[in-house]
Formats: sequence, C-alpha cells, structure tokens
Amino acid sequence: MSTINAGIAMVKVLESWGVDHIYGIPGGSFNSIMDALYHEKDQIDYIQVRHEEVGALAAAADAKLTGKVGAVFGSAGPGATHLINGLYDAQMDHVPVVALLGQVASTSMNYTAFQELNENPIFADVSVYNRTVMTPESLPYVVDEAIKAAYAHQGVAVVTIPVDFGFEEIEWQDVSNASTYKTGVILPEMEDVKAALPYLEQAQKPVLFIGQGVRHGYDQIKKFTEYFKMPVVASVLAKGIVPDEDKNFLGFAGRVATKPANEALAEADLILFVGSDFPFGRTFFNPEAAFIQVDIDAAKFGRRHHTDLAILGDGKTTLENLVELGKERSEDAWYLANQENLRNWRRWLTSFEEPTEQSIRPEAIYKEINRIAERDAIFVTDVGNTTIHSIRLLNMTGEQLHTTSGWFATMGNGVPGGIAAKLSFPERQVFTLSGDGGFAMVMQDILTQVSYQLPIINVVFSNYSFGFIEAEQEDTEQQKFGVSLEQADFGKACEALGADGFTITHYEQLRPAFDAAAKSDRPVVIDVKIPNKRPLPVEDLHLDPRKYSEEEIERFKEKYEVHDMPVLHEIYTHHLSKQL
Repeated sequence: MSTINAGIAMVKVLESWGVDHIYGIPGGSFNSIMDALYHEKDQIDYIQVRHEEVGALAAAADAKLTGKVGAVFGSAGPGATHLINGLYDAQMDHVPVVALLGQVASTSMNYTAFQELNENPIFADVSVYNRTVMTPESLPYVVDEAIKAAYAHQGVAVVTIPVDFGFEEIEWQDVSNASTYKTGVILPEMEDVKAALPYLEQAQKPVLFIGQGVRHGYDQIKKFTEYFKMPVVASVLAKGIVPDEDKNFLGFAGRVATKPANEALAEADLILFVGSDFPFGRTFFNPEAAFIQVDIDAAKFGRRHHTDLAILGDGKTTLENLVELGKERSEDAWYLANQENLRNWRRWLTSFEEPTEQSIRPEAIYKEINRIAERDAIFVTDVGNTTIHSIRLLNMTGEQLHTTSGWFATMGNGVPGGIAAKLSFPERQVFTLSGDGGFAMVMQDILTQVSYQLPIINVVFSNYSFGFIEAEQEDTEQQKFGVSLEQADFGKACEALGADGFTITHYEQLRPAFDAAAKSDRPVVIDVKIPNKRPLPVEDLHLDPRKYSEEEIERFKEKYEVHDMPVLHEIYTHHLSKQL
C-alpha cells in the first residue's frame, strides 16, 4: 500500500471540501502543517495575516459570503487563543468554520512544555466539534469529521494537532466524505401552511419579517408582499436580500434600524416571522400581535415572541405556498401608509447628501459609495455607528452582497471581511466601511491587502469617538467616559503601509478621492473626518403626539434635524379617513 505524509493527507482533505485558501501565522508547533501547505501550494493558498484574530474573522466572513466552510489556523498557545474572537463571530452568526490549532509534540504533551496549553476546554464553548488528534493516521479522518460537523451544525469545528504527527508517513486512504455529503430542504406541512391563511385574511396591520433563512428568495418575497399587500422588514444580516429601492421594504428593526420598520412592528397586529432569530423581538415587536413563525429549527419557535402558529420548514417554500393557497388582499390604508412613511424616510435621508455646512455628513459619503459601487459590489461593514449608517444609506441592488458581525457584534471585522470578500470573489468590487475605533483595531492588516495585491476600497468614518457606546452612556444619563479617541491620519498611515491613502476634510475632496479609488488596482484607504453626531435614534423616537408633548417633540426634532417626517400612526389615520 502506498504511503503519504500525514500533513499532506490532511491538507488534501481540506481541498476535497473546496477550501482554496487558509489564514494564519506560522509557529513552531504548526510547522509540520506549514510544510504540507508548501507542498500543496498549487491547490490551496496560504494567506499570511498580521494577527490571528484577523484570520479568524476573515474565515468567518468567507463562510458568511459564500456559504462554504472558512479555514484558519493558529499555533500552540497565543496563536490559538488569538483566534477566539473571530471564531465566536462565526459561532454566533451560525456559519461553518474549521480552525486548526498547533500543539507541542505528542512526546512533550503534559510535561508543561513551552507554549503548551490544554486547548480543548478553551475552545469547548465556541465549537460544535472539538478534538485533539491522537495518532498521525487519524489526522485526515479527524479533519474530515470536523468539516462535516461544521456544515451540519453551521458552526465552528476545532482540531488540535500535535506538531510531530504532521511529519509522519501514513498509509494512503481517501477518507474524505466531501463527494457524498448531502443537505436537504425541510418542506413545510401543508396543514400548517393552510392554518396561516385565516391570520392573513383577518389581519389589518400585517408585517413580514425576514432573516437569512430566505437568502436568494427575493422573487418569493416580492410576490408575497405584493399579493398580500404588506410591508417587509429584515434583520441586519439579511441586508441585500431585498433591493433597497423596493417599495415595500421598510428596512431594519431595533437600534441598528430604520424609522419605518420600527414603527410598523410596534403597530402590527400580525407578524409573519420567517427564517430569523432576531434577538430584540420582545423589545420592538408589538407584544399583542399575532405571531406566525417559520423556521427549519424548531428550537427557535417562541424564543423571541409568543408564537401563535409555528411552521417547521423552508421559508422560501412557505412563502410560495401561501401565495398559491391564499386569497389576494386589496390595497388598504395600512399598506399605503407604510409606503408613504418609507418615501418620507428616504427623502429625509437624501436631504443631507448635499453640503450645507463645513463638516461632512455620512449621507454625503454614502452618496459617493453608491455612485461608484458596481452592480455586484460587496460591502463589509464594521460594528458601531457605521453599521447604522450602512443599513440606512447603502442602496443595494439585490445583486450586491453585504455582511457584518451580527450577533457577536465585534468591532474590527471590516478589514478582515474585505480580505475574505476579495479572495473569495476576486472579480468583484469590494468595500470595507469602518469607524475609526474599529479600523484602528485591525489596520495592520492593510499590509495583508497590500501583500496579496487586493484592490479593496476601505472607507474610514473618523469621528474621534466610540460613538455607539457614547450614545449608550447618553441614554443611561451617565458621564461620557472612556469613549473619546485620539485623532489620527489614517490616509497617511496606510499610505506608509503601501496603500493609496486619502484624508478628506472638505466636501470638494470627496468626489475626486472616490473616483481615484474606483480606478485603482491597489488597496485604497479613504479616511473621512465627520462630526461626532449621533444617528437618529429610531429605537427611541420622540415624535408621536400620543406619547410626547409638543415641546418634547420640537426639542427632539431640533436635536436630530427631523423634518417632513410624521409618524406612521398619523399617516395611517389619514389614509384610513380617505377610505371611509
């Protein structure tokens, strides 16, 4: 029987599952696998990052953008522990990632060797599969099992590899199950689908809420909303599934949200909750609303709102079935009021695109981003106020992709996600959108973009503050403390790292910088200095005359420059009176 190096056999398993690149930083405890990666370099690319956290966040972004397993490694001790942040991002956003951990030689284990850690318990909580390889012969098998588990449970699989095992020769066996691995669609029971029809017929204020479970389902969503005459709201991770120009797409709920979406969910008497596990439902959904939940995971039923009807099955299929079986609704005051509320909201946002003052508003920056963005561009948004701006101001086409760190909401995911996006989709235009706080955490990996000649457009919104946290301190009426940031010129700094750098302080500099970025074949960093103004807090609007005095409303409007934007209830009442 022929033999093969155990490390090479393991790397070939990765290749069989479609892994074409892996992130990491070499270390003595991982050198046997580095040697295997060298021998397989024509089949799988090793991507040298400047911090293992960046590699793990990039692997998570690969999985979010492609649906394929992301891959990363870290050497024993600090290399491994640096992965934790990115692996939790993958775990909490439910995407498959395999993490390979270096370990001291098997003959040194349990001898308190240099950099030796008991890595299994450290990674137990973050993983769906967590094993230490016990023999060289089992190395390829364990990695195959890990990848199967990562796909099956949409989570993180961790394999710890004693360094000596990767150097050993073993008998060659094709242990990969990639060619026979299957997934399927859970179809809803028709009795459950039919049980939803009376809710749809009787509702006066219905809302469709979608999550990632209906990805690639815009055709079904559009037909459903137009047939049943209801608006649609999405989770942040579902940004891009519905084109932003859709007349019924109200945006997003919660704090990283839009006014039309929050208002509709607070007023709704029926919420059809499809393919989502939105964690803030009990805060932002009308508690009295009837609630139909559609999901492929029964454990999620009732988690976010009392559920009146649960439908176990694929979200897209369920929407199709409801249209096939249900009675078409006519346009009514609720449907028209939400469309008008949405138009008012969009007009209000665009009213700030043109210069009216010396400082540059985010709306003007996103106008430039939307102007140069190609129809299938990919956007990776970091966490903070930039997330709020992106979900409100990126006008996505339906062909474009967007991702961020959703549930874990870790700052510093922008630059790593951009690296992943460009490696996975080399022919597509890629933007990263970061605040100065998040960007500073990972800016060293602009070097990675430069090293691998990745023409990514990195936009930094510098307001010299952890603005999102500053707003939280404001809401709790405490002293603002620890949130101010030292000013930095990221354009010049990143130019020194080898990127094209621009620092923008005036409106007239915006267009030339973005024109240059669109034409560049190198990484670009555009650092735009913006005022430290809080985005409109749609989670706590002081605009409704039923709840606030005229004085309170006027004070709120003045602070946040609100104009020509009545609340949904007022618009709905107006449309209702016209129909009587």
